[in-house]
Amino acid sequence: MVKQKVWLVGLVWLCILIVMAGCNQEQSDSNSDDGKVNVVTTIAQIGEPLSVIGGDRIEVESLMGPGVDPHAYNATQGDIATIEEADMVFYNGLDLEANMIEIFNEIGESNPVLAIAETVPEEALLEETDGAVDPHIWFDLELWKDALDSAVEELKEYSPEDAEYLEENKQEYFAKIDEVKQDAEKLKDIPEDQRILVTAHDAFGYFGEMHDLEVVGLQGLSTEDEIGVSDINDTIATVEEHEVPAIFVETSVNQDSIQAVIEGAEDKGLDLELGGELFSDAMGEPGTEEGTYLGMYRHNVNTIYEALTEGND
Repeated sequence: MVKQKVWLVGLVWLCILIVMAGCNQEQSDSNSDDGKVNVVTTIAQIGEPLSVIGGDRIEVESLMGPGVDPHAYNATQGDIATIEEADMVFYNGLDLEANMIEIFNEIGESNPVLAIAETVPEEALLEETDGAVDPHIWFDLELWKDALDSAVEELKEYSPEDAEYLEENKQEYFAKIDEVKQDAEKLKDIPEDQRILVTAHDAFGYFGEMHDLEVVGLQGLSTEDEIGVSDINDTIATVEEHEVPAIFVETSVNQDSIQAVIEGAEDKGLDLELGGELFSDAMGEPGTEEGTYLGMYRHNVNTIYEALTEGND
């Protein structure tokens, strides 16, 4: 009789444990966004396109919003928790997010983590004279398609049941990138002697290569680089020599250096305008056209075209 009671008590506890496990599984499922793949990215130039391609199959969170400089960004404790909870993590790489590499290496030991810019063939990357590699590859539309494609392949491997859906959406999105590329052909109408793009830091190298513009950045590839008086004077000399009509500020970079060039040019009697604000390392506000990768790129093309062709129509 005692053995029977013990057996019954054990059976009851087993049933309770099974029910509790089922409840915990239900709770776990509800926390996974209804089965969506939880993706975390650093910059929105990665996150926003993937949210379009992933549609209702993935949930994307980008850590760095409008006006944030990824070169100088340090992860918060909240960021680290978000990264640890993600199913997959995508970042640019090539030292763009230099202060976060240790975190990505650690998380990558247990979860899928990919530096998408580092999947691009090395021969396609731009290098400075000191050997530093330019990380701003999203300004070459073809290279960025290659980088995004590597992210989509990772997503397809992680969630094979969504592979066909992701591939179809990717092809549709890439067709829209091709349309932006076609629209940008108008940059070749800028007068040859004014095809010089002067910005706060050297983020537009790939943009210049793609659209046949000479690019002058006061700072180097990173906004952490120092700007000296000689950098400002050299830029003023370039503006004077080529009669550049306008130079540009960036949304994620301090404007003081560009203003110093404009003031220095005025002191020399040069007519130099502020051509407008460009999106370089960060995109616009979510919900705006500039808050999308395609819209940001179009904004930059139109702003540069209008400023450098003014008075030549």
